[in-house]
Amino acid sequence: MPSSTNETHNPNLKSWVKSANDPNTDFPIQNLPVGLFTRKYVEELPRIGVAIGDQILDMSAVTDTIWETVFEDMIVDACSVESLDFLMMLEPEEQSEFRRRVNRLLRADNFGDERYFAEGCLVSMDEVEMHVPVEIGDYTDFYASISHATNIGKMFRPDQPLMPNYKWVPIGYHGRASSIVISGSPIRRPSGQTKADNTETPTFGPSENLDYELEVGFFIGYGNDQGESLKIADAEEHIFGLCLANDWSARDIQRWEYQPLGPFLSKSFATTISPWIVMREALAPFRVPAYKRPQGDPQPLPYLDSLKNRERGGFDIKLEVHLSTEQMREKGIAPHRLSSSNARDLYWTFAQMLTHHTSNGCNMRPGDLIASGTVSGTTKDSFGCLLELTSRGTEPIRLPGGEERRFLEDGDEVIFRGYCERDGFRRIGFGECRGIVMPAN
Repeated sequence: MPSSTNETHNPNLKSWVKSANDPNTDFPIQNLPVGLFTRKYVEELPRIGVAIGDQILDMSAVTDTIWETVFEDMIVDACSVESLDFLMMLEPEEQSEFRRRVNRLLRADNFGDERYFAEGCLVSMDEVEMHVPVEIGDYTDFYASISHATNIGKMFRPDQPLMPNYKWVPIGYHGRASSIVISGSPIRRPSGQTKADNTETPTFGPSENLDYELEVGFFIGYGNDQGESLKIADAEEHIFGLCLANDWSARDIQRWEYQPLGPFLSKSFATTISPWIVMREALAPFRVPAYKRPQGDPQPLPYLDSLKNRERGGFDIKLEVHLSTEQMREKGIAPHRLSSSNARDLYWTFAQMLTHHTSNGCNMRPGDLIASGTVSGTTKDSFGCLLELTSRGTEPIRLPGGEERRFLEDGDEVIFRGYCERDGFRRIGFGECRGIVMPAN
């Protein structure tokens, strides 16, 4: 099965790309995430790349110089285009074969002509610009962390932190695909309508309560026809891979606009994603049981429940938020870690989110992006946004150098990191998801 471990997960494998053997790299030969890049100062169409250490394996060059003379199949065709669409549409078995071929090509024990030609297909990460890996047609953001939902609920509804439906149905909203940007893109502070408690009328201006949201996203591979629903047992076969996501939020705008239809302009201005998609198969060693519901919580309805999901529905992904202010950078102070949490604590699994999303016959398409919602734990050092960390701005965070933050200020850079580690397997990571706040227009 593509979702189980195979020879590509062998922790003893080394690569002839020396930087891939660094124990601290996010991109050892056991990972092999995919992305879209162009070389700086070169006019060219985007190219599919595979991250290996501090290098990128140019898959267009690989197909031209190596694979086209050996293979004649959809994998070769999918690697020759300027988008990940066709790679995402491959069957899970073909995606698994893609990883095997790249893995064999990059192994340290590959001394043949393939290695000679593959060495010429490497590009340094310092020499490229990364792009959104696929034309994202639709984007949905869920609210899958019960700790986050409870923390937020306590602030606004102390007597009823969780709405009655939360433990029965995965809650989500349709986001704005057009404003999804790649890591490193500047984030312009949004303007909007807000209303203070002590005023009768709202005002319009730049958001004063700009926030980040630490999330994990997943991309759809091959989709489903409109009117057809995915079954929970099959849902994961439609998940191509995972990334990190920052669903930037203007909390003051959100507070005024969200009733009765939910988020709108407070979240549609920008969502940042990490440039590398970690394929689902690469995460096989780091699967864990779905969130164990406490006694008294309802069990999922049958369409959201399966033995496979209960036993392996979760992902053990350690997540971190770091903040670097303009003053810290000027003084040479390293980014400060604000919190750390884990995707295994999501109340709803990715398979349940996707199954519920299609349960009404909604059709998913290759490249569609679904995000988890803010991933928070039960302790303050595991909260995934400033709204939680600062208790709506009433408890400011003190930073190295003496600064304080209630919400984000212009010049602040937010950096997400994610990685997986487990005894007996090689640590793999997601790279960084970062964005710096620019003043409002």
